[in-house]
Amino acid sequence: MYTGEFKQRVVEEMRQNGLSTYEISAKYEVARSVIQRWERIYLEDGAEGLYVERRGRTKHVSGTQKGRPPKLDKKVEEDLIAENQRLRMENDYLKKLSALVQERQFREKKRK
Repeated sequence: MYTGEFKQRVVEEMRQNGLSTYEISAKYEVARSVIQRWERIYLEDGAEGLYVERRGRTKHVSGTQKGRPPKLDKKVEEDLIAENQRLRMENDYLKKLSALVQERQFREKKRK
């Protein structure tokens, strides 16, 4: 188990001195994958993230599970589906209109 100070010192030394994960893992005798995880946490959450205990299972929070968005209200979901269908129909209509306009322009050029 490593302290937050140690993790921060390792990651900051690696970044400041331009060391690779191979070099820093050899120096501190810590697995590369562990240092890569620390660096990811450092970049995403800052140095404070290295002080948070991250062992064990992640907690279930209001319907979310490992990055999945929470389920939407039934009404909101129905509204989004309806809007999606309307936008698809509008897109199809505009494509057909564009094809008709291009066809007309092609015919007029052919006549000249």
